[in-house]
Amino acid sequence: MAEPAEVGASIAYFSMEVGIESSVPTYAGGLGVLAGDTLRAAADLGIPMAAISLVHRKGYFRQRLSEAGEQIEVADEWSPESRLEPLAARVGIDIEGHRVQIRAWLMRVRGRTGFEVPLYLLDTNLPENEPADRELTDRLYGGDERYRLAQEAVLGLGGVAMLEAIGHTRIRVYHLNEGHSALLALRLLEIGGSPAEVGGSSAEDWPAPADVEAVRRRCVFTTHTPVPAGHDRFPIALVREVLGEARTDALERIGCCPAGELNMTHLALQLSGFLNGVAMRHRQVSRGMFPGYPVDSITNGVHVGTWLAPSFQALFDREIPEWRREAFNLRYAVGVPLADIRHAHEQAQRALFDEVERQTGRRFDPAVLTLGFARRAAPYKRADLLFSDVDRLLHIDREVGALQVLYAGKAHPRDDRGKIIIQRVIEAAHTLADRVPIVYLEDYDMALAAKLCAGVDVWLNTPLRPQEASGTSGMKAALNGVPSLSVIDGWWVEGHVEGVTGWAIGDAAADSDPARDAGSLYDKLEHEIAPMYYGRPDAFAQVMRSAIALNGSFFHSERMLFQYARHAYQLTPAHTVQAQ
Repeated sequence: MAEPAEVGASIAYFSMEVGIESSVPTYAGGLGVLAGDTLRAAADLGIPMAAISLVHRKGYFRQRLSEAGEQIEVADEWSPESRLEPLAARVGIDIEGHRVQIRAWLMRVRGRTGFEVPLYLLDTNLPENEPADRELTDRLYGGDERYRLAQEAVLGLGGVAMLEAIGHTRIRVYHLNEGHSALLALRLLEIGGSPAEVGGSSAEDWPAPADVEAVRRRCVFTTHTPVPAGHDRFPIALVREVLGEARTDALERIGCCPAGELNMTHLALQLSGFLNGVAMRHRQVSRGMFPGYPVDSITNGVHVGTWLAPSFQALFDREIPEWRREAFNLRYAVGVPLADIRHAHEQAQRALFDEVERQTGRRFDPAVLTLGFARRAAPYKRADLLFSDVDRLLHIDREVGALQVLYAGKAHPRDDRGKIIIQRVIEAAHTLADRVPIVYLEDYDMALAAKLCAGVDVWLNTPLRPQEASGTSGMKAALNGVPSLSVIDGWWVEGHVEGVTGWAIGDAAADSDPARDAGSLYDKLEHEIAPMYYGRPDAFAQVMRSAIALNGSFFHSERMLFQYARHAYQLTPAHTVQAQ
């Protein structure tokens, strides 16, 4: 076994959520799943990385849906004591004028050759802490503003301190996966030369420009959302109460507190030397949102070994075994016989339909064109666009070819509009029950995502352009030979080849118009997709194969990490463990 990277890491990766497996509910959705794929790729490639997140003892939430489609949230409690390795290190940080103690749990992310990337999950549930402080690391994206700010202080300030306490003394680069961890940059400023007593009276010249520049050289910031509401902001009065006068004064001097509030994205932008969005289009949108900042782009990718269905793994082990050594070799899927692609997909679909039957008691027909839509239930993602014209949908089902649809996705507990979207989909399912089978599966998680992305026939994505930053679920689908029918936004700007890797909804040159997008969606289903699926199965299988060869071979986390290593981390071969 390769030596673990525990005390030799040169890259520190911070993320509020990390999805490693479904049974460890330390993630809410795409951001956390991407973080997990990043760590898996780092372990595969031997990149000396250590990661920091929170333990989230009560998880995000388990989702239950009433007959009418009302989302019911249930705590997703778990026990790190039964799953993870406890560490002896303890650190303390000041929150609201008193000391909060933090411990860490270790989860080892093992790569294909045995190289390990440590993930440290911070935990304030210690007997020496006040009752309210013991709960700070319990709930992912829960609580009020005070809770969230204190939690982000634990992640950023406490995370840097914990790495030091464990013995990671050679960190060169701190990677902020979204703005939640931006306070780590403040901690780095303090290490570089803070006033004598942080929390007391601040020195008027701190931080000095040289201190700020030194921190910038060590920080990488990845922004994931083009939606303004997705960026954390906290009232400056609350910031003074939670972080203290000295830190708040410093944040104001740096320019992180426009309009009387701390903007965590502005903090990350101001104190990071490399800034990136998560797709080419997202870079353009981010530059418009943050004028004056040199936002670059590194398009997201998914971890092939995690998201490739067992049937496709077995097929590729036989036909292109080099895929396990280097994901770029999936390009050679172009030579895999179409019959084998179809057979592997049939096996993946059987596993999905077994799960549908287990959850709902309903059996989907493998001979019917199956559309899949699964992602966070947010209004801009427009899960109900498919039902804009029910008569047109029924016409396609009746005259061109039968349809069936699978949905999944959680709405944030405080997102009432997102919950209404779920209700609309389930209402449509009731309305169309005798003609178009539609099922909304509960409790979307990594395990269900793996089955859905591999088992449907077409992956549907209908975001309000230009609000999709990336959209990694479509990448997972493509990896398994499932083409997309998608608005041209996010990653699909780069992955879309009309009729080859999938199909476009709407006009790529204009912002979304609901009526035009719905019309385009129906046109593609009626005139291209359903006729090809039912009348020209070899042509449809060729699209499936091209989705793997063109998209699966590029939109993977191995390529993504290569780009981060070269452009953001500036790693040289001397910095990287060769884990081949």
